[in-house]
Amino acid sequence: MAELKQKVSFEEIAEFRSKFDKYVLPDSEKINMENFDELIKECDEQIPQFKLRKIVCDRRAAGESDELDFGEFLDIFSKLSTKTIGANFKQAVEKRENLTTVSTSSASAQGTKHSFLDAEKEMFSSWINTCLKDDSSLKDYLPIDAKKPNAIFAALKDGIILCKFINWAVANTIDERVMNRKKLTVYTIHENQTLVLNSAMAIGCSIVNIGAEDLIEGKPHLVLGLLWQIIRIGLFNRINIKHCPGISALLEGDESIADVSKLSPEEILLRWVNYHIRETGYSRIVKNFSEDIKDSEVYSILMKKIAPLTVDLDEPHITEADLTKRAEKVLENAKKLDCDSFVRPNDIVEGNPKLNLAFMCHLFNSHPSLVFDESEIIDIEETREEKTLRNWMNSLGVKPQVHHLFSDLSDGIALAQLFEQIKPGVVKWKSMTMPPFPKLSGKMKKLENCNYVVTIADELKLSVVGIGGQDIYEGNKKLILGLVSQAMHFYTLSLLQSIAGSDKPVKDDQIITWVNDKLQQHEKASKIANFKDPTIATSQAIIDLIDSIKPNSVYYPAVQTTDTDEAKFSNAKFAISMARKVGARIYGLPEDIVEVNPKMVMTIFACLMASGLKS
Repeated sequence: MAELKQKVSFEEIAEFRSKFDKYVLPDSEKINMENFDELIKECDEQIPQFKLRKIVCDRRAAGESDELDFGEFLDIFSKLSTKTIGANFKQAVEKRENLTTVSTSSASAQGTKHSFLDAEKEMFSSWINTCLKDDSSLKDYLPIDAKKPNAIFAALKDGIILCKFINWAVANTIDERVMNRKKLTVYTIHENQTLVLNSAMAIGCSIVNIGAEDLIEGKPHLVLGLLWQIIRIGLFNRINIKHCPGISALLEGDESIADVSKLSPEEILLRWVNYHIRETGYSRIVKNFSEDIKDSEVYSILMKKIAPLTVDLDEPHITEADLTKRAEKVLENAKKLDCDSFVRPNDIVEGNPKLNLAFMCHLFNSHPSLVFDESEIIDIEETREEKTLRNWMNSLGVKPQVHHLFSDLSDGIALAQLFEQIKPGVVKWKSMTMPPFPKLSGKMKKLENCNYVVTIADELKLSVVGIGGQDIYEGNKKLILGLVSQAMHFYTLSLLQSIAGSDKPVKDDQIITWVNDKLQQHEKASKIANFKDPTIATSQAIIDLIDSIKPNSVYYPAVQTTDTDEAKFSNAKFAISMARKVGARIYGLPEDIVEVNPKMVMTIFACLMASGLKS
C-alpha cells in the first residue's frame, strides 16, 4: 500500500475497508480484536504486542466490546500508525469529497452511518438506462435523470424497473405476468418489492436486513447496495468458459481449463487485462481496479489492443499528460468501441474500485479478443443443482462470495459461516483459522478448518457418514453437494419449525398434510400424494396453494391448461414467481418442478407453508 499522505483519499480508505472485510465476523459488520494484529500487518504496519494488549485491556476496563466496527478500527489504527496520518485521518474518514452520508434506521444500536458515492447513483442510473433502453413497456420510466439527486430512488419505488433489471442480470428469473403494473396501490407495490427481494435472493444477492419497505422508501445505502449486487451478477455472468471459451487462452503454467474455471470473475478479469497488456510488450502488471488503473495508461493500451481493425483509436497514454484529460480521451475511445461509458473521468482518476470493475467487465463482455483452440474446450458447465446451492449460500451473506461451489469451500470458512447462519452460535470461531493463511502451514490449517466443519455438521445432525475434512479440502463434488444440499434442507425446515412454533422438527408428511388440507379448505381440486407425485409437474397444485394462501391472488387465465412440455415450463415459471411474490423464499427453478425434483419440490412446498403460516 502506498504511503499515506496527510489527507487520506477515499481510495486508500476503500483499500483499508477491503482488508477489514476479510476478517468481518459472520452476520456482522465487525471484527474481533484477536484479528487486529493480522489486519494491521496487511496494512503494512508492525505494532508491538504490548500496545495491542493495552488496547484490549483499556477497552475491557471501560466495559467496551472486543469487537470493532470499521470506524473504531480506523480510529485505533490512526493513533497507532507510524505513518504521517495524524488527526486528519479520522477527519478524512468522516467527511470525504463527493460522498453523501445518511443515517441508518433507529434500530441501529451503534448509530452507524452509511455512505455512498454520488458517482454510484449516476453510474447505476446510466447503466439501468443502457440495459433497459429497448424495453417499450418502460417508456414512462426511462431514462432516469442521472444528474438529479434522488431520481433513481423514485424510479425504483414501485419495483417494476427492479424486476426488469433482475431479468437483465439473469434472464427469465421473474415471470413478468405476475408483476403488478396498473393502478398501483401501497399493497400492490409492496407485493412487487417482495417479488424483487425474493428473486434477487434466488440469483445470489444477499438481502439480509433489507425489507420491501426499505426499497419503497428509497433508503440509499440499501437500494444502492442491492443494485450493485444485481449489476455484478449480470456483468459476471458472461465471464466464464461457457459464454467466453477464449478464457482458455489465459491458462498459466501447467493449468488446465478446469483450473481456470475455478477462478473468480475478478481473477479472470485481471488475467485478461494483464494478458493483453503483456501481448503489447508493456511490462505493467495490474493487481487491482483502483490504484493500478488511475493513470488511464492501462485502459489506453488495453482498448488499442482489443479494438477491431476497423476502429481507429487514439493513444492518450502517449499523447496526453494531464490525467483527467487522458481519462476523458479513454472514455471517448470506449464510445468508439460501442461501450458507452457509465463512469466519469474522475471515477478513473480517483480509482473508484467498484465503478472501474464494472467498466472493465463491460469492456471484456463487449470485446474479449481472445483466440482459442475449440478442440481443447471441455464441457465444465455448472449444473443446475450447483448453481442453486451456490446462490443460496451467497444469499445468506457468506463472505467472500462463493463463485465455484467446490474450490471456494476448500478452507472451511464459507461452510462454517453457512452453519452459523443455520444455527447461530454453533461455530466456535476460536477453533477456526481465519485467512490469510500462513505460507508454510496453510494447507494444514485449512484441513483443520474442514475437519472442524464436519464436526459442526455432525452436531447439526446432518449425515456425515463417509465425509472427512480431506474431502472438503480436495473438493469432492459428490460429498460436498450432498452436505450442502442437506444443509439447505435443514435450514428450510428449521425456519418452518420456528414459524410453526413447534418444539420438534417438521417432517415431510406434515407438510404434505398441511398442503392438502389448505387446498381442500379453499375447494381446490388439486392435491399431492408425496413430493414425487408426477402431477406436480403441471404446477397446478402449487398455483392452487398460492391462491389458497392469498385468495384471488392468482390470475388463472395466465395458467396453461395443455399437457405439453412448453405449457408445463410456462406454468412452473409462473408458479415460482407467484410464490416469491406472496413472500415464499424459493430458490428452485422451473425445471425442478417440471422434472419433479423431490428435494427442491419439498423446499418449495415448505417455503409456501411458511408463507401461509405467517400470513
